[in-house]
Amino acid sequence: MSRLRTRPTRDDTRDKLFEAAARVFEAEGIGGASIEAIAAAAGFTRGAFYSNFKSKDELIIAMLEDHVEQSIKRNLDLLAEHTDLDEFLAALKAMDRSKQDPLGRSPLLHMEMILYVARAEKRRPELAKRLRARRKLIADIIQATQQTNPRNHARNPSWMASVLLALEDGFRLHRLIDPETTPADSFLRAITDLRRATGLASS
Repeated sequence: MSRLRTRPTRDDTRDKLFEAAARVFEAEGIGGASIEAIAAAAGFTRGAFYSNFKSKDELIIAMLEDHVEQSIKRNLDLLAEHTDLDEFLAALKAMDRSKQDPLGRSPLLHMEMILYVARAEKRRPELAKRLRARRKLIADIIQATQQTNPRNHARNPSWMASVLLALEDGFRLHRLIDPETTPADSFLRAITDLRRATGLASS
C-alpha cells in the first residue's frame, strides 16, 4: 500500500502562504507586514517561507502571477459556456468570489499590491507582462463573443481591451478611495451602460 502523504506539497505550502499573506496584508498593510507574521499566520516557520520565496517582494509577484493565471482560466471556462456577450457578462457578475484566489476575492488588495510593486522600477517589466496577459484575455473574449453577434463588432479588439482594462482598474482605484459611492459591480455596470449607449447591446 502507498503511504499517506503527511507533509504538504510545495503547491500546498505556497497556497497557504498566499492565503496567510492576504490576511496579514489586509490587517497590517503590505509595507508593514513581516515575513515572520506571514509564516506564522500560515502555520509555518521562517524556513518554510524561505524555501519557497527569497523575499516578500517575490511572494507578492508570485501572488500576482497566480491571480492572473487563475483569472484567465476562470474567464476562458465561462467563455466556453457563454459565447454571447450578455450571457458572459451575466455569468461573470454572478461568479462566486468566495471560491477564487485571495486577490480574486479582494480586488482592492490586488490593486494595492500592483501599486506596491510598481514603486520599484526594476519590477515594472514583470507587472507589464501580466498586464499584457490580461489585455490579451479581454481581446480574445471580445473576438469570440462578436463572432456570435455581428452587432458586437469591435474594429480593434486589442485597443478596446486596453480601454476596458483601464476602466476596470480605474473603478478599482475609485473603490479603494471611495467605496461608499463605488459599488463592487461598477465595472460590469459600466460595460452594460456603454453597450446600450453605443447601440451594441443584443436585441
